Amino acid sequence: MSQEPSTADPVLAGFRASIDNIDAALIHMLAERFRITKAVGEYKAHTDLPASDPGREERQITRLRALAEDAHLDPDFGEKFIRFIIDEVIRHHQQAKNGI
Repeated sequence: MSQEPSTADPVLAGFRASIDNIDAALIHMLAERFRITKAVGEYKAHTDLPASDPGREERQITRLRALAEDAHLDPDFGEKFIRFIIDEVIRHHQQAKNGI
């Protein structure tokens, strides 16, 4: 029986360990982002502000596309990623508004 490639190849195992650490950091960062956006949603609900702010969203997308380019990340991928997050945040804000 052959060994798993990650245990048989220390270089690959090292790469995978780094990927695992980055994935864990991403999850923690997303959790923190959603904790903050939850507070924003509650504030918007209590102050009768709309769940979404299209102007801010577009400014964020423009800013993050530029950051992606600077980081040598495909800006289209970066935009898809942030739009997914923004859409989820808006959904949470709408739920907060409906919950009042």
